[in-house]
Amino acid sequence: MLTVDFSRFPLAPGDRVLDLGCGAGRHAFECYRRGARVVALDQNAEEIREVATWFAAMAEAGEAPAGASAVAMEGDALNLPFPDASFDVVIISEVMEHIPDDKGVLAEMVRVLKPGGRIAVTVPRYGPEKVCWTLSDAYHEVEGGHIRIYKADELLAKIREAGLRPYGTHHAHALHSPYWWLKCAFGVDNDKALPVRAYHKLLVWDIMKKPLATRLAEQALNPVMGKSFVAYATKPHLPEADAAGTEAGPTADAAR
Repeated sequence: MLTVDFSRFPLAPGDRVLDLGCGAGRHAFECYRRGARVVALDQNAEEIREVATWFAAMAEAGEAPAGASAVAMEGDALNLPFPDASFDVVIISEVMEHIPDDKGVLAEMVRVLKPGGRIAVTVPRYGPEKVCWTLSDAYHEVEGGHIRIYKADELLAKIREAGLRPYGTHHAHALHSPYWWLKCAFGVDNDKALPVRAYHKLLVWDIMKKPLATRLAEQALNPVMGKSFVAYATKPHLPEADAAGTEAGPTADAAR
């Protein structure tokens, strides 16, 4: 189940991609299938081991084209172990709502992104997320849980402040909002409640079968109750005058 829409977020074979806070690896796997050179990074060692196992299985099964590569590694989103301008693409999906220093994470992503590179940011949408917080304290008051709810304008402002240029937004996963409302209403750890179990079966069926009826329903409902807000942005190239000044600076200093 992808949150990033790759028809709006073009990915070329050979692009170097960082999936930051990759979790179970869903976006990293898709990028690998599309021929990218993928780095999946997360602070959770257990999930990274699982992602690495799936990368190996995909390679053995021939699911990735020639030239694609994939590595999974542990790391800190606030101190990325990469040089400046290392990646063509950065994806951070359902991560920033967990991190106190979200501006610091954005700054690190901008640092490792090449000028002209693209970034996709997804977070829980304000309305559906607010319902979850209202129904259940346990939903967010847990270690490593959600510490903030973003309004779209707030997130876009932070993206711009980081030096990026947003170029598109949308909402995703409308059919998942009621599932989380049910879980919050019946207890986030109570998977035995009949409404929760029944709706979960519906979601699994939808993900596996992808029937046209639910695809159309979700497409219609996403603008109203999509669970996730998705923003796409680019890192501007340096203006020619600034770039020339940067290149000429050391020489000019040495001549003094």
